[in-house]
Amino acid sequence: MGFKQDSLEHGLINIAIDGPAGAGKSTVARMVAEQLRYVYIDTGAMYRAVALSAIRQGIDVSDTTQLGRLCASLDIRLLPGVDGQQVWIGDEDVTNRIRSREVNLLVSQVAAAPEVRTQLVELQRSFADRKGVVMDGRDIGTHVLPDAELKIFLTASVRIRAERRYKETGQADRNGLEQLEREIEERDRMDRERKTSPLICAEDALVIDSSHMTIEQVVSQIVELSRTKKVEAK
Repeated sequence: MGFKQDSLEHGLINIAIDGPAGAGKSTVARMVAEQLRYVYIDTGAMYRAVALSAIRQGIDVSDTTQLGRLCASLDIRLLPGVDGQQVWIGDEDVTNRIRSREVNLLVSQVAAAPEVRTQLVELQRSFADRKGVVMDGRDIGTHVLPDAELKIFLTASVRIRAERRYKETGQADRNGLEQLEREIEERDRMDRERKTSPLICAEDALVIDSSHMTIEQVVSQIVELSRTKKVEAK
């Protein structure tokens, strides 16, 4: 408790950035953290690490008990890297592997498992105890860090999000883009309808639609908002 008070006196706050898949949360959160010299926590990467491990071990993601045991056995670490945050499982760097299409299709089911969320949320909250954290996900402002001083709900149209993911993955045919759009719509539905910590915009969150904004514009807006919140938090 005392450390949190000292942190606020030095102007440190926690920033929660939520939103649907492909809205640019991770990129924006990382850049905001860099500008503010805060710690960036990619919660989605943690669930992706569990999903990747489940695939490798042949675990049915509908078996939440097995997923919970798997999660408890994993040593998931988020480390700073030259090109951004690195994700490690034990001694293996899985930063790129967790972004595969196979993982994309299963991560929402993994994230919906209460046995997995309970463990990872506890870890995520521990990261934010000292303040000065930028955390992105789908339930950060509503569940993981409900007391975050600044909450952002970052969104964009399904079409725009599909086009962004399409460019990231380097797919070359039109059918690939249409397929991505359908997959993103399905993932949105699953995230909204899951029983455990569904995707909801917090009542006190500020909504930013990035459909027609550059990453730099979004980052600049959030950094400016954080400065206002820092003054209010003192």
